[in-house]
Amino acid sequence: MSSPLERLYERAPLGMRFGLEPMAEACARAGHPERAFPVVHVAGTNGKGSVCAMVEAMARTSGLHTGLYTSPHLCRFAERIRIDGAPIDDATLDRHLTEALDLGPELSFFETATLAALLAMRAAAVELAILEVGLGGRLDATNVIPPPRAAAVTRIALDHMAILDDTVEEIAREKAAIAKPGVVLVIGRGSPSVRAAIEDEARARGATTLVADEDDDALRFFAGNPRIGLAGAHQRDNACVAWVLGKQLGFAEAARASGIAEVRWPGRLERLETADGPVLLDAAHNPDGAASLAAHLVATDPRTTALLFGALADKAWPGMIDALAPRAAHRVYVEPKGRAATDPRLIAARHAGDVAEGVLEGYARAREAVGPKGLVVACGSVFLIGELRAKLLGLPRDPPMAL
Repeated sequence: MSSPLERLYERAPLGMRFGLEPMAEACARAGHPERAFPVVHVAGTNGKGSVCAMVEAMARTSGLHTGLYTSPHLCRFAERIRIDGAPIDDATLDRHLTEALDLGPELSFFETATLAALLAMRAAAVELAILEVGLGGRLDATNVIPPPRAAAVTRIALDHMAILDDTVEEIAREKAAIAKPGVVLVIGRGSPSVRAAIEDEARARGATTLVADEDDDALRFFAGNPRIGLAGAHQRDNACVAWVLGKQLGFAEAARASGIAEVRWPGRLERLETADGPVLLDAAHNPDGAASLAAHLVATDPRTTALLFGALADKAWPGMIDALAPRAAHRVYVEPKGRAATDPRLIAARHAGDVAEGVLEGYARAREAVGPKGLVVACGSVFLIGELRAKLLGLPRDPPMAL
């Protein structure tokens, strides 16, 4: 008999389905778990997972019993559903996946995962749930929730254009459609046109907006250069959004500062000191994320840096490798697992580098190129760094899933 996780993976061929009706009907059959707790809802192209992790850390520091739902996973599916900061255990996951699978036989992979998360959080009686939007916002399965306690749209960039739209303004509108009547929607850093699009969409839906980096309290706090637990200059923008969300939730300043300082979020400029040498793992998977990673590497000597890079076929990989190639004298290209990948030979034709059969072979070549003192930077796909992270840390791993 198939395990609950195997049954869930059997729904992957349904793909990325958009529309709230099937999810709403399944939630009704489940007794509306989405109404069982207050929610923080976060959409955006880049940074939404980091913001969710920061807000969840603030909430735990404030003494709240928390739930956190994010996607995709790095190593194990259970990472997507966390209670009080820890992935749910296998028995609990099996129980709620089974319930979700039975309640929603017509649901897609992501809809089923979302329902399981809601069921798990209700069963755990969480006092605050932080939900990361999967894709878009308006028709994402997480948008089945009633008006949340707080909501945000983080940085907007071009990604998933075939599904969302081909301008950042239209993508912003789609993501801002998580806005609901009476809710304050916090807006992250963006161009004036992107902010205008978010504000227009929010107003049309009865919400008000608050621009994070124009908030006086946030400006005062970040002027003091506080410690941020996640590396990279771009995390300051994410921390600013989280800070304002925390204020909306009524968290004390000390709790907000502690949450931002102590947050941990694997795979985001995560440096591992291994027996073979240092490794930097980063989930950058679009040009905007690659630019942030490249900026972080400015102080690193390219001569002692090896880039291990691979991208999915539907990603704008040329812009990514254009930003990153100058930061590494040694480059190795691979095909990430998860769904159709870009042919590494195409990447090598744009910026010279070796082509390896897989992530682990690619890592071995990258390490050989720079030796034990050089830095290997793995990026381009969440699934690439998930596979490598599991190998380097000896972690169990579920199959990758891009949904």
